[in-house]
Amino acid sequence: MNKLLYLLIFITSTAMAQGSFYDFKMASIDGETIDFSKYKGQKVLIVNTASECGYTPQYEDLQALHEQFGGKVTVLGFPANNFGGQEPGSNLQIAQFCKKNYGVSFQLFEKIDVTGKDRAPLYAWLEKQSGKVPTWNFCKYLIDENGKVVQFFPSAVNPMDEQVTGLL
Repeated sequence: MNKLLYLLIFITSTAMAQGSFYDFKMASIDGETIDFSKYKGQKVLIVNTASECGYTPQYEDLQALHEQFGGKVTVLGFPANNFGGQEPGSNLQIAQFCKKNYGVSFQLFEKIDVTGKDRAPLYAWLEKQSGKVPTWNFCKYLIDENGKVVQFFPSAVNPMDEQVTGLL
């Protein structure tokens, strides 16, 4: 990789890590570009998901959170295959699985990396803001109405747990 390209990647990554949550634009699971500025003034729960994990039943609870607390929080799911190869499917397969098995209607995004050298800039930003990285599938970050990370929840914390709902 030439030095100019490396410098450009470094500057872009650094800017995104230091920027605002509302600066991000990412592809939905069906390929639509979602501009995060649309979430201004809303609480957002970001979750890295997987279809073949022991925590996969949390999709049901994420959907319940979306339905019961949708006026207070927006749920965003980010499928990732970083832990145990537990999200091997394509975006289409993931979307079909989530809809068929859990009735998911909250916003899902295309499959990304949440750790490692190919980690999505959003997850670099989340680490910079919270000091936390996902250690497994279904880790959660709560973003407040001003775009600040207010809480990180490990996989074992259910989305409908008082630890989460009490902050809404």
